[in-house]
Amino acid sequence: MALVNFTNLDFDQIKTSIKDYLRSNSNFTDYDFEGSNLSSIIEVLAYNTYITSYNANMISNEVFIDSATLRENVVSLARNIGYVPRSKTSSRANISFFVDTTEFTTRPLTLTLKKGTVCTSSSSFGDQNYTFTVPEDITKPVINGIALFQNIDVYEGTFLVNTFTANSNNPNQKYILDNSGIDTQSISVLVRNTQSSSVTRKFSLSNSLLDVDSTSRVFFIQEIEDQRYELIFGDGVFGTKLDDQNFIEVSYVSTNGEDGNGISSFTFNGRIVDNNNRVVNTGISLLTSNTESRGGQNLESIDSIKKYAPRIYSSQNRAVTATDYETIVPTIYPETESISVFGGEDLDPPRFGKVFISIKPINGAFVSSQIKENIKNSLRKYSVAGIVPEILDLKYLYLEFNSSVYYNTNSTPSADYLKTIVSNNINQYANSSELNKYGARFKYSKFLKLIDDSNVAITSNITKIIIRRDLKPALNQFADYEICYGNAFHINKMSGYNIKSSGFTVSSVNGTVYMSDTPNSDGKTGTIFFFTITSANTPTVVRRNVGRIDYERGEIILNPVNITSTLKNVGGEPIIEISASPQSNDVIGLQDLYLQLDPSSSVLNMVSDEISSGSDISGSTYTVTSSYSNGDLVRI
Repeated sequence: MALVNFTNLDFDQIKTSIKDYLRSNSNFTDYDFEGSNLSSIIEVLAYNTYITSYNANMISNEVFIDSATLRENVVSLARNIGYVPRSKTSSRANISFFVDTTEFTTRPLTLTLKKGTVCTSSSSFGDQNYTFTVPEDITKPVINGIALFQNIDVYEGTFLVNTFTANSNNPNQKYILDNSGIDTQSISVLVRNTQSSSVTRKFSLSNSLLDVDSTSRVFFIQEIEDQRYELIFGDGVFGTKLDDQNFIEVSYVSTNGEDGNGISSFTFNGRIVDNNNRVVNTGISLLTSNTESRGGQNLESIDSIKKYAPRIYSSQNRAVTATDYETIVPTIYPETESISVFGGEDLDPPRFGKVFISIKPINGAFVSSQIKENIKNSLRKYSVAGIVPEILDLKYLYLEFNSSVYYNTNSTPSADYLKTIVSNNINQYANSSELNKYGARFKYSKFLKLIDDSNVAITSNITKIIIRRDLKPALNQFADYEICYGNAFHINKMSGYNIKSSGFTVSSVNGTVYMSDTPNSDGKTGTIFFFTITSANTPTVVRRNVGRIDYERGEIILNPVNITSTLKNVGGEPIIEISASPQSNDVIGLQDLYLQLDPSSSVLNMVSDEISSGSDISGSTYTVTSSYSNGDLVRI
């Protein structure tokens, strides 16, 4: 009797397979009759097989990290290769306030802001009020009756404390923090010999066994079921072993993650005591928010664990290749949205012994100098000798468009209505993950299709692409500049003026000047010049050979120049917008260039398609839009 090839998981298919098997056995005759007893038995067998097969399939999937779907299983598999998923991260704000003690009967010498709750959001934010805390006491001197609490970092969440007593008679004792909202970066562990002892030992979180010996006061953490965390202490070989009756005090912040971002208004709700431990309730000024709350993150997702756990394991806690740095940096700086890493050997000229890192944070446009330094310090334990990491400032490559959209007037209420629809689609695309990252690629054909498919009234579009970098000059001092676009420039060899800039002023030249280019005879390079615009809207060159341009590499180099002011400012900083037409309409953000579509600086024109509308069947008055016009000489 031949066995049936049984690989189906569908109930009906299983039932059919059983019948096919019985069909080859002449002892059974009524299996194919739905009302028979044997048919009922077949259905029971099929159902049991279906359940068994489903469970077996799920078990098979859940034993591999790339196919597992349950968080507990993914976390467990990641734990086997030494990876601890990122916990929730508290949103952080910076506040300032002062306490006036001039009216106090006895002026204190110092005031202390006690750890725990400091303030709450002054109004409901997202239908919820949020609490902000400090993890440690902050003491300030009282000078001339005033205690200044300036630039205090507060963390969104509730300050909690758990205590444990070590029991040497219980070898299976576990130290579990029974809270799913813990920010593991905020965990602080103090150990006393006994509960009544006054001497404490501080234990530090360790993520590796490197440099850990039998005397190291460290603890380890691991995520367990229900998104809780377990503390693991040393065994006397790797880390100090706890003694019997040791009293353990664990403090941490329980946070709401990214829900706490964006809060800028606070109400004081903390506890202040003087140097005599007397509570201060008066004289506390209104809080001033220096920055809105940001940096909050939710628990690391299953997809993220699957992505980073194998990479961390393969790097073996060492940063050697670019991929190693791309994997390790987000664990050091969880606010990393996108990262680009490349070796100095890839530069021209090469810079051996260097690895360059560019980071786009989740909140904000740039990484502060202090955070850069913290990341570099944290990377030291991963970096090998002879390789020095350097964190670059974020460089935006802006992409603009000038689009003429043709439409059938009979198929839309108005041009403004249609323009709104197209604009919304473009804005949605501009905010998508397809762009807004290092190594992103703008796909020209897809962008044209996006416009055409916005509405049935649209018949076609003619779209020109422009790439732009913003130069931030050092005012009133001579400096040279290098502006790289990473994409070849289109060349108008006859007239030049391929490069366009916004206005600025330079020393020893009257009026507003602009920059542009003149191609050389090789058709690959050119020179940069400065010019002014006369009242007749004609250019007058005022300085020649102030720099050079490489059209093939997409690079502009300015010789030392003293720029004294700019017509445009962004965030209070002076900038010069410099744009060009790319050789290819498919634009790529290479190396440290972060590609971003900028609809606000783009042009979207709605043009009536007179042929489709029926007003000009012959096309004698059809409006034509050029795909190659050089446009204005300057950026307004």
